[in-house]
Amino acid sequence: MKLSRIALAGGVAASTVLLIAGPAAAHVSVQPVGEAAKGGYATLNFKVPNERDQASTVKLEVNFPADHPLSSVTPQAVPGWDIKIDKSKLDKPIESHGRKITEAVSKVTWTADDSEIAPGFFQQFPVSVGALPEDADQLVFKAIQTYDNKEVVRWIEEPTEGGEEPDSPAPVLKLSAAADDHGGGAADDAKEGDDHKAADTAASSKETRAAASSSSSDTTARTLGIIGIVIGVVGVAFGVLAGRRRSA
Repeated sequence: MKLSRIALAGGVAASTVLLIAGPAAAHVSVQPVGEAAKGGYATLNFKVPNERDQASTVKLEVNFPADHPLSSVTPQAVPGWDIKIDKSKLDKPIESHGRKITEAVSKVTWTADDSEIAPGFFQQFPVSVGALPEDADQLVFKAIQTYDNKEVVRWIEEPTEGGEEPDSPAPVLKLSAAADDHGGGAADDAKEGDDHKAADTAASSKETRAAASSSSSDTTARTLGIIGIVIGVVGVAFGVLAGRRRSA
């Protein structure tokens, strides 16, 4: 009985540790919708969990990487939240679609208007971005989360490869390989177009053969029908003549 009580107490203690550690492991993060390919455009979701039991999140600030400025940043409207976009001059202009970009978005801020992130809930803040850099494997977005009790949590520590996760890690976006390498995408599109043409040609040929077969069947049926009618008429005439001869 004593051992059972000790085991039960140990289990409760372990559960308590898990419950305490659980909320602490949650932090502001960023995930792409689909893939975030180098050189392409993507939609990102900044996921913000509420970690406090007695306070609600009322503000989120996301700082965009200055070492890899993005020429296009377009937030999606979030009901109940005001959005502010800050831009800054670039030390070195960048080219995008034939245009020279001299400034880029440096920060996007969401502030609760008639909404908030209550305890036990999370909120996602979508943003369309591009073009993603081709010379980087990841982007770091430092974020600041503010609660209605004036508490501020700074998610700004950059994780190191192979190291332990920091206490307040910054959101990190992993970039995938470029979707179109050396015209591979165009070649795939051309192949797909050829496949569609071949399929259409085969279908057209099949329909032509079916139509020809149907036409041939109709002609044969009509011919047989005419022959049948002729034979029937001849038979009737023969019967009439035979009847007259017997009468004579």
